[in-house]
Amino acid sequence: MAKIRRLILDVLKPHHPNVVELAGALSAQGADYAVTINVLEMDDKTETLEVVVEGSDIHFDRLVERITELGGSLHSIDEVVAIADDNDSQD
Repeated sequence: MAKIRRLILDVLKPHHPNVVELAGALSAQGADYAVTINVLEMDDKTETLEVVVEGSDIHFDRLVERITELGGSLHSIDEVVAIADDNDSQD
């Protein structure tokens, strides 16, 4: 199985939690996760975000679960960088 090293996600969320709290909550999902959030749009109730997550082995399902728990929703996966796991066998 390949390891995901970088994800760019399009996320819609309410104003609370703020982006600092969201970045902290997502980075806590992995020991070496670095999270960058760019606010793309904002209206009176929601924010559209570009969420960039980098790490050595990102667990996508865990991130989406946490985003949902915080009231957000995943609109799209805009970029994925993955590498082959060293344990994968080549035939």
